[in-house]
Amino acid sequence: MTELSAVYFAPFQGITTHIFRKVYAKHFRGVDKLYTPYYSNFEAGCKLPPRKLASLQNNHELGIEVVPQVLSKSAGEIIWLARCCEDLGFKELNWNLGCPYPQVANKKRGSGMLPYPGMVDAILEQVMKSIDIRFSVKCRLGYFSATEAEALLPVFNRYPVSELTIHPRIGKQLYSGEADMEAFARITPDLLMPLAYNGDIFSVSDCNRFRTISPETTAVMLGRGLLRDPFLAGLLKGIAQPHNPGEVIREFTGELYQSYRSDRNDNPSVLNALKEYWAYLSLSFDEPLKVFRKIRKSGNFEDYEEAIHVIFSEYRWLGSEKTW
Repeated sequence: MTELSAVYFAPFQGITTHIFRKVYAKHFRGVDKLYTPYYSNFEAGCKLPPRKLASLQNNHELGIEVVPQVLSKSAGEIIWLARCCEDLGFKELNWNLGCPYPQVANKKRGSGMLPYPGMVDAILEQVMKSIDIRFSVKCRLGYFSATEAEALLPVFNRYPVSELTIHPRIGKQLYSGEADMEAFARITPDLLMPLAYNGDIFSVSDCNRFRTISPETTAVMLGRGLLRDPFLAGLLKGIAQPHNPGEVIREFTGELYQSYRSDRNDNPSVLNALKEYWAYLSLSFDEPLKVFRKIRKSGNFEDYEEAIHVIFSEYRWLGSEKTW
């Protein structure tokens, strides 16, 4: 079995912001690409709002490539954003055909477009002849049924998609049940472009199980697994880990906290962003419910700082070695 060629950090709305990406890249190793949360709801030809434009200020973070993601069913929007990203120095734009949430999918966006291969085909035809930047796609097996992938594969094969990342669930599942690694392995031989796998890799053993099922796939995208354990990308690549991982986590979360406060001028929304992240990070402590409860109860910055002090004094960081 060949070694992993690449590990990507999946985008998460509200969590993997430009602030998060910058601080993460400073403290952890192993990730090859950082994907941005998706950009959507803009009209072709308009300017991005200042805050969204600010989130595209860096096309690399300490040498790690940043890849913007677009959620759209308009070829014109995608083309406009691709040209904007190219002007900003980005090398790739990723098309989100995987978002499962009903408020997105019911508008035939994200995974809600997967039952309509003709629509996907028409958009790819217009986009591919109009842009110079690499164009990759992230999708699921379908929205209503995994059989929808059968009609999509020939569509993807007709175009120079730079990479296809597949999350082997259907949209209707959201994140329930298990990712179908075997289904991924069954369909990948028919695809002509480079492939990446995404779904339910929370530990080295999870990755080894997937690699046994699909040994020819050497690129993986991590989402919730990296939010739970920021060291996971390095572990998958065999990078030596620090002797004091809990202290690194404390330094990372401390810098993230201060960076958010500075960026948002001490707006209380900082606490909401941190609580959303800690819902995942707390799962890698020995007492996850107690850890997250302390964070969740924080009503102001003083409460949050006290909660952090208690967490790192009284609880133990276990990382992905923990049995989920």
